[in-house]
Amino acid sequence: MDFIRARDSFYVATMNADGWPYIQHRGGLPGFLRVLNSHQLAFADYRGNRQMLSTGNLATNDRVALFLMDYPQRSRLKILGHAHVEDARQHPELVQQLAEPEAHRIVERLFFIKVVAFDWNCPKYITPRYTAAEVEEIVAPLKQRIAKLESKT
Repeated sequence: MDFIRARDSFYVATMNADGWPYIQHRGGLPGFLRVLNSHQLAFADYRGNRQMLSTGNLATNDRVALFLMDYPQRSRLKILGHAHVEDARQHPELVQQLAEPEAHRIVERLFFIKVVAFDWNCPKYITPRYTAAEVEEIVAPLKQRIAKLESKT
């Protein structure tokens, strides 16, 4: 659960009526994928490219696969489940719970996922990648040390 709460993005796969997979990226502040309980996740879906492919696919097949990555730690979690989508306009109280206050006005849908299985994958071929914030945190002590050394000259 802590791993899920720490993610700032994930990939979600759905299947269209012909059985073709469709994969989309979802991102937000860490914790935007909410853990409601040990078997249910949810997230607020924001205004986007207006294609509505994932939503459309779920109308005919409620199965989803989520792929969550932690590149610096070389960890990944796959989650399988059944999803349903709710119109955010009909559930303002849930928008309040599932979205950051500054995003409330752009939430269009709410995704709910009933988790049926999950699996941790082997880290062997995960290339470590870092966000700008993670790089800044890593190099901050080096910058401080350089500043200290430069001030002595």
